[in-house]
Amino acid sequence: MDLGLKGKKAIVTGGTRGIGRAIANRLATEGADVAICARNGDEIAEAVAALQGMGVQATGAVVDVGDGAALKAWIDQAVGELGGLDVLVPNVSAMATTEDEAAWRAAFEIDIMGSINTVEAALPHLEKSEAGAIVAINSVAALQFFGGVRPYNTMKAALVNHMSNLAHALAPRGIRVNSVSPGTIYFKGGVWHTREVETPEIYKGALGLNPMGRMGTPEEVADAAVFLCSPRASFISGTNLLVDGALTPSVQY
Repeated sequence: MDLGLKGKKAIVTGGTRGIGRAIANRLATEGADVAICARNGDEIAEAVAALQGMGVQATGAVVDVGDGAALKAWIDQAVGELGGLDVLVPNVSAMATTEDEAAWRAAFEIDIMGSINTVEAALPHLEKSEAGAIVAINSVAALQFFGGVRPYNTMKAALVNHMSNLAHALAPRGIRVNSVSPGTIYFKGGVWHTREVETPEIYKGALGLNPMGRMGTPEEVADAAVFLCSPRASFISGTNLLVDGALTPSVQY
């Protein structure tokens, strides 16, 4: 299926590894030009070169999404380099799983304010697009008791709510807003690979909860996210799509 993304312009935060990298790659294979940011300059250089090797325009920069001014400046610069903006994927998380005050503050500044500031900086550019779309990367931890009482879960729940409200507010302006909530996603260097090595009992316990008997891949999340980004999903807005292999036990309405 042609998703209609050829020539579209996309920004993916946290686009050098894991789910963010898979989304950037998938956008590029669909013919979209892509800008990415992250905090590791070497990883950015490698990712940008790989994206350019797919035959699209690509750019990237070192950006801390917790720095609102720097984030806005980069988004404006990236839009200028790409020549517009059609697709925005806020993907960065502090991954805050401890209960201390510093973790709560980090989760709020990165997961919530980082996402809000990313959207606010991009909106003036998205409004000029005929196919403006925002897809925030969330988590099934927003929807269930998973891993204990953690800032990560709470902030992801708030992000689902915020994106749903944005969908209603921005629909009259021609911008669609959705979320994708992955379940347990495995990749080398990722959270579940680390737990497999360091705390195998936790890894095995989480794996045992998956009805499909396995964890997902970044590419499986990317396929869902990029579809929602595309004009093929032109009448889908305000949804939170689970990509979890039926891990979440609640009934979806």
